[in-house]
Amino acid sequence: MSVPWSPVTWLYVPGDRPERFAKAVASGADVVIIDLEDAVAPAHKDEARANAAAYLRAGMSDVPVHVRINDLATERGQADLAAVGELAAAVRVPKVESAAVLDMVAGGRAYALLESAAGIVAARDIAAHPRVAGVALGEQDLAAELSITDESAMNHLRLQVVLAAAAAGLPPVPMSVYPHINDEAGLAASCRAGRALGLFGRTAIHPRQIPAIRRAFRPTEEEAARAAEIVEAAERAERAGIGAVALPDGRFADAPIVARARRTVALNRQLADDDGGGRGLFHRTGGED
Repeated sequence: MSVPWSPVTWLYVPGDRPERFAKAVASGADVVIIDLEDAVAPAHKDEARANAAAYLRAGMSDVPVHVRINDLATERGQADLAAVGELAAAVRVPKVESAAVLDMVAGGRAYALLESAAGIVAARDIAAHPRVAGVALGEQDLAAELSITDESAMNHLRLQVVLAAAAAGLPPVPMSVYPHINDEAGLAASCRAGRALGLFGRTAIHPRQIPAIRRAFRPTEEEAARAAEIVEAAERAERAGIGAVALPDGRFADAPIVARARRTVALNRQLADDDGGGRGLFHRTGGED
């Protein structure tokens, strides 16, 4: 049984720095996000849009390239969508507060960014929209609007989005950027905490963050060994035509446990080379926040 592949690392690159696009693609990130929004000064946004469109038309990337456009409630955001919507692997739509705004996006290729109280309240409807391929949180904007300083309160909001995505059959929700690019220990701890909440993968603002993110989301040796044992037992049961999966320690594994074990085995293989990525591309702050 095949297991769907999910990105683990997503790297932002400013749209007004086209000389960095190829370096971002070569960084080891699973997805590159050309940013037309927060990472670009207003005076350079038209230039950034043109850069992104030109790069996408050239077809130079061997990894998926998303584009974070400006707010679709603005003329600039609508111009971004018209320029890159059919070229990018997906568009990342900021400040989504209702499902209706996503009607503007052709096909099922939008990642909805929930960055406000209204966005969280509407998360289930947004996640269920047929144009939506995934959802993510803009945590700094959200925390600022709600005056949140307690991590447990933010965890409550994160879980709401995790639940909305799962109910809609979407991929797992990736974590927002970690803004301290020199704090690898803090990044790793934050990733582990997010992983425990059901979040998966993370956006990055610098390639040096990529290896730490990959390591944080890779199963531990114990988790990988346990998952392999369950998958092996399930395959034996399937070959024998037996429905129940008996484990060597006498316990039984039902279908959800087997499915999770298969995902764990696939993820461990995907992240086997955990030294990849992060080859020295400077990136100024401008990720999902």
